[in-house]
Amino acid sequence: MGGDLDLDVLTVSSARAAVQERQTTAATLVENFYSKIEAKDRQAGQINAYLNLTRERAFEQAKQLDAIVDRGDPLPPLGGVPIAVKDVMVTRGIRTTAGSKILGNYVPAYDCTAIQRLEQAGAIILGKLNCDEFAMGSSNENSAWGPVRNPRDLSRVPGGSSGGSAASVAAGTAVAALGSDTGGSVRQPAAFCGVVGLMPTYGRVSRYGLIAFASSLDHIGPLTKSAKDAAIILRHLAGRDVMDTTSADVPVPDYEQEIGKPVRGLRIGVPKEYFPAEMDSEVRAAVESGLKLLAEAGCEIKTISLPHTRYAIPTYYVIATAEASSNLARYDGVRYGYRSPNARTLSEMYRRTRDEGFGAEVKRRIMLGTYALSAGYYDAYYLKAQKVRTLIAQDFLAAFKEVDSIVTPTTPTPAFKLGEKSDDPLAMYLADIFTVTASLAGIPGISIPCGNSKDGLPIGMQILGRHFEEATILRVAHAFEHARASAGR
Repeated sequence: MGGDLDLDVLTVSSARAAVQERQTTAATLVENFYSKIEAKDRQAGQINAYLNLTRERAFEQAKQLDAIVDRGDPLPPLGGVPIAVKDVMVTRGIRTTAGSKILGNYVPAYDCTAIQRLEQAGAIILGKLNCDEFAMGSSNENSAWGPVRNPRDLSRVPGGSSGGSAASVAAGTAVAALGSDTGGSVRQPAAFCGVVGLMPTYGRVSRYGLIAFASSLDHIGPLTKSAKDAAIILRHLAGRDVMDTTSADVPVPDYEQEIGKPVRGLRIGVPKEYFPAEMDSEVRAAVESGLKLLAEAGCEIKTISLPHTRYAIPTYYVIATAEASSNLARYDGVRYGYRSPNARTLSEMYRRTRDEGFGAEVKRRIMLGTYALSAGYYDAYYLKAQKVRTLIAQDFLAAFKEVDSIVTPTTPTPAFKLGEKSDDPLAMYLADIFTVTASLAGIPGISIPCGNSKDGLPIGMQILGRHFEEATILRVAHAFEHARASAGR
């Protein structure tokens, strides 16, 4: 039973229905996914999205769900849905590394709230996914455990830092995945791999149990095959958590119901700053084609301006690195994680532990952040960056008085080759040029596939919305998916 299910096309709804209607059992479904992971992901030169498989936990959850079906009771909302999670979310009793050697042997004593909520809704956690070290990167080449490869072209990056999350969904080795987004780390890999990636409003989803990169910018969000799947999963992730003081006490709507509402009459803003003359022509054409489909669906397309966009990259890389410098100070070899065995004094132990435990990109960002926070430079860099962040947020507030959502490209180019930008940090940072603004403003954003390059590489379109109006951007994304399917694109 269950051998004839096509794992590549399973959605959140169809996976649950297959178990509920006895087309398969949850245990069989899990076993089939593990077989596919071994075949497509774990061999040398393959995708390398999974760092750890949580077999015992997955089969125990499957056993409980199959017992519910055997009793004739309805499954919970995500019952039987195989999901994988980025390895920056702690899992009780399961190694959690954040892609770093310094946490190579860290086994947490508790679960991340997001994972707790998914399992309470019936989801089955298949394993932990590879990522850039401490979520710092745009290509998933910074992991201590090797790079992730893009399932659409194994010679190319999947994007970062949630490259393993996007790749697992694109490869069909998970129905959906959780990632984290600090400056584009859910949306950018979603665009590169041709899947949907949602960054909720800051505070919409609890960060408790998320290993911190930049605490005022970090978000947890789903990567899925469709806007509908993202809506279903967000419903179970969202909401106030007493364990996270930054989580917002804001009502959580039924996103799945909301996405079915018509989009006719919605005003879509198109910021001129996001379509520079030097932009990749294929990305421009794909996004402009997507805007035409939205216009044909009844949306009003309006050119707008977000004038402080040009300051976004330097602003982000001052604030994010400053917060990273502070957050990563705890990894000193004293309390947990890697400790250098070669030190003779305490200060030498600190130095050697951090030098041996952190990778090059993490060290670079710690140094940048420490410099920005240092005496004599704090006002010139960190304080000024916070003021510019406010201006960027005000740009969005002003724009949303005129429009209901904003559409931009997700990335300036399709996925680039592995190693292509490894020696040029600035070029790598610019891969996030269209995503960091929403992170700085704390607004929600979603990336959805809108076309392919001549080489068959996916291109993503980004939809941004007002604070806590994920329902609106999900509705626009859902309408676009239907319009694109109807147009045969």
